[in-house]
Formats: sequence, C-alpha cells, structure tokens
Amino acid sequence: MPVSAFLPVLLLAQAPADLAPPLPDGVRAIIEAAIASGDAKTIETVIRLARETHPLAGAQIDDMLKVWRLQVAEAEAARKKEHEEELAKAGLFDNWKGQVEIGASRSTGQTSYVGFYGSLGFNKEGLNWRHKIDARAEVQDGRNVVNTERFIASWQPNYKFGPRLYTYGLAQFESDQNQGYDSRYTLGGGLGYTIITSAKAKLEFEGGPALRHVEPVELPAETSLAARASVNFRWAIAPTLELKQTSAFYLEDGQSSANALTSLDAKLLGPLKARFSYDVRYEDRIGAGGSNIDTLSRATLVYSF
Repeated sequence: MPVSAFLPVLLLAQAPADLAPPLPDGVRAIIEAAIASGDAKTIETVIRLARETHPLAGAQIDDMLKVWRLQVAEAEAARKKEHEEELAKAGLFDNWKGQVEIGASRSTGQTSYVGFYGSLGFNKEGLNWRHKIDARAEVQDGRNVVNTERFIASWQPNYKFGPRLYTYGLAQFESDQNQGYDSRYTLGGGLGYTIITSAKAKLEFEGGPALRHVEPVELPAETSLAARASVNFRWAIAPTLELKQTSAFYLEDGQSSANALTSLDAKLLGPLKARFSYDVRYEDRIGAGGSNIDTLSRATLVYSF
C-alpha cells in the first residue's frame, strides 16, 4: 500500500487540538454522566476507555478532566472553609463526642471471682483546640485471685499550631494498690507531632516534662520530676475493623512506669462495637508480693455517641 494512503491519518494526528475530530456526543454524554456520579473510580475507568477508543480526541477529554478536577478542588475548599467556620463559632459545649465501654466477667470453682470494667471518654475537636477526657475503673474481687481496684482519670487539652504540630497539657489521677500506690497525680505538658495523618491511619508522638505526686502504700508521699513520652496509633484495617494503641512512658529515678493499651474494634450495629484489648502496665515501685508487670486481656462492648 502506498505511503500516501497513510498521509491523512498522519496529518490528523499532528494537527492542532482544534482541528482534531470532535468527540462524539455519545462519548461526551457518558463522560459527563460519570463525572456527575462523583465516583472517582468510575470516572477514571470511563476516561481511560474514551482515550483508548478515541485517541485523536485526547485534548478534548483532557479539558473535561481538568474541569472536573477544578470542580472537585473548589468543592473541597468550600467544605473545608465551611467546617472551619463551624468550628470557630462552636461554643464550650458544642462538638463533643463520646463513648462508653463496659465489660464484666464471672468465674466459679477453684478461683471464684466477679470482675467489672468500665470507661467513659469524651473528645472535642475545635479549630485550634482539642480536648480529650477519659475515666476508667476496674474492679475484681473473689476467692483465690488477686483483688484489683484500679481507677484512672485524665484530661488532655491540645493547641494546634498546624495540621501536624501541637502543644499539649496533661492532668491525670491514678489509683492502683497492686502496683504500689494509693494515689498518683500527674501534671505535664510538651509538644506533639502527627507523623502519619490520613483517613486510614494516624500516628502521633508526644514528649515533655511531668510533675508527679505519689502516695505509696505504707510509705511517705513523694513529689518528683519525670520525662514523659507517648505514642498514639490508629489504623483502619477495614471499614468495620480498627486497630488502636495508646502508650505512655515516664522516666523517673527509681520509680519509672509505662503502660500500653492495644485494642481491636469490630463494628457490630450502628454505634455499637465489640472491643478486644490487651493492657500492659509496668511499675518500678511494686506492692507487697506484687509484680513489676501487670497484664490484662478484655472483651468489652463500646457505644459511641
């Protein structure tokens, strides 16, 4: 076949976009319908097929794609601005979210006991401020088991300098005789940084000084300075499954401590979740006959509101 037979095609391929054949109305309508759906995967699939079937109309397809991306960016900017305005107008009691966690256990026989675990948490996300309030109680009483009474309450306000860097304060109360103290008060503060931030995962690191007042079992009260570091991690493994870990470390002379709580949440129905957790606590100071390390596994129900 003579080369001249391919000449019209070659000239058309090299022609300016305004001389290229127009995109068929049917194809244009399909692309517009995909864009109207708002489903990014559908839009990408339709655009890819349109390019493959109409390669000479690539510039026109690109123009439609640019318009869609501009609309998405403008809509996202509008949503962000509206959200920030709502946060700025929020009052002291607005935008609070909370959750209740409850679990109980009972055993009969050689080791007979009844156990209860409950927690209550509140979070508030503001334009610059973020507040987190937690309270936990754990009681276990029975025969041939170590009786447990553990109480923890904390408040942590954060001030955000930007999307990643923030400063925090901490006020905390603890009581756990098995770990060697009747009560322990902690006041601290420092800086925090969000290392990973996305819809599926979040990783935060915090560090700073802390002042701790401890009232040990059968010993005089003590007040000391400590270095505190904490790591908070969240990973949405699947739409109905989420892994979390919160850990904190206090470095003190002769009475360092650490705790790590790992939990796996599985959505059941609406705001109700099942939680499987593993709690590890370490104390340099121990009670009579106690251990430096205390661990506990739980299965609880969590209701968010």
